[in-house]
Amino acid sequence: MRDFDMLVIGSGPGGQKAAIAAAKLGRRVAVIDRPDMVGGVSIHTGTIPSKTLREAVLYLSGLSQRDLYGQSYRLKEDITVADLTARTEHVVSREVDVIRSQLSRNHVSLFAGVGRFVDDHTVALTEANGNEKRLSADHIVIATGTRPARPDTVAFDGRTIMDSDNVLNLEQVPRSMVIVGAGVIGMEYASMFAALGSKITVVEKRSGMLDFCDVEVIESLKYHLRDLAVTFRFGETVASVESHSRGTLTVLESGKKIPADAVMYSAGRQGLTDELDLGKAGLSADPRGRITVDEHYRTEMPHIYAVGDVIGFPALAATSMEQGRTAAYHACGEPVNRMLDQQPIGIYTIPEISFIGRTEDQLTEECVPFEVGISRYRELARGQIIGDSHGMLKLLVSPEDRKLLGVHCFGTGATELIHIGQSVMGCGGTVDYLVDAVFNYPTLAESYKVAALDATNKIRQIDRLRD
Repeated sequence: MRDFDMLVIGSGPGGQKAAIAAAKLGRRVAVIDRPDMVGGVSIHTGTIPSKTLREAVLYLSGLSQRDLYGQSYRLKEDITVADLTARTEHVVSREVDVIRSQLSRNHVSLFAGVGRFVDDHTVALTEANGNEKRLSADHIVIATGTRPARPDTVAFDGRTIMDSDNVLNLEQVPRSMVIVGAGVIGMEYASMFAALGSKITVVEKRSGMLDFCDVEVIESLKYHLRDLAVTFRFGETVASVESHSRGTLTVLESGKKIPADAVMYSAGRQGLTDELDLGKAGLSADPRGRITVDEHYRTEMPHIYAVGDVIGFPALAATSMEQGRTAAYHACGEPVNRMLDQQPIGIYTIPEISFIGRTEDQLTEECVPFEVGISRYRELARGQIIGDSHGMLKLLVSPEDRKLLGVHCFGTGATELIHIGQSVMGCGGTVDYLVDAVFNYPTLAESYKVAALDATNKIRQIDRLRD
């Protein structure tokens, strides 16, 4: 008889939910993670600290209130790193307590240390004191997550030349910063530091940024960031980064030189599989450390599952949680529905971006007819009250069956608002539901009704011409 029914390597969002789901089904479950990493990268260097930092920046900088109180408005004149990290440390420690409590309440054994495979049913646990013990299980879930990818040509020092993990350990708010990579993480940090008054230069080898988002939304974001003195260098590649006593010098292949206090690399992530000894379990990873799985999150060995960032796209905490639960149910023989195709995407830039479904470009490419309904926050009483005159909600509606094809939101509360559209789409509802629904007033949610009326009025005009 093996030690456990299920052994989970990694306690991030995917690992937690897999462990708790299996425990709820009456299985004997254990989780392995380093003692300082309970909750995974998500809690310690990723999702939670970065989003908490964003809240602290918005609050202390007074940025979201400047439409009402003037461009010079700030809650605190000289914002220090200590001001920002105090809130982050508080939230992280509380979240770690919550996770430990959840695992304990569900009788999940938590082992502190680093795990590696001995065979396809056994993991060797190396504890902090160097002792090693072996744990065996019928099913194993790999949920080890990722780390920032670091180019070999760059001499990272964690102080002035850093990755997205080190950025939380800055000694002071930099007056200027180069951010290499205009992906989600890069743009989130670019907008945060720009809000603090740092002069930001974003270097991206592609011709644009966040190309999976709605074009109009990205144009709006670029406008806002440029307004905060962010410079974009698209189609540019970094040749070298030099560290000097007075700061850094980033040299681009085009010959441009950018001096700055600090440089942050945000150029992809690498799966944390190097130390797992995957070969001993009959498994392998691709060059970026990612593990291939089937629709049930099974690896090449059917009793070993992998979930979360370590399997690649979409690499979001929200989807990782659902992958963990789904994998655990499948391993335990519990009926489980496949994850829905429609997943909301949330990007915590300032302002927020969130969307679900297809974009205008995708629908045009697929030759799918659609009508657009738009609501702008400045037209809503709530938008005026909170001082957000730039936000917007866009609905893409099929003129044939009147269903929602996509919902795109930009502005305050976008990542919350998107779930109304998600619910309507998931339940097969139409734009008429939003037209007929009564929303609390004044709210931002009311934007759905305004956008729905806009879309249906346009559809009606076309129908009248045909009559």
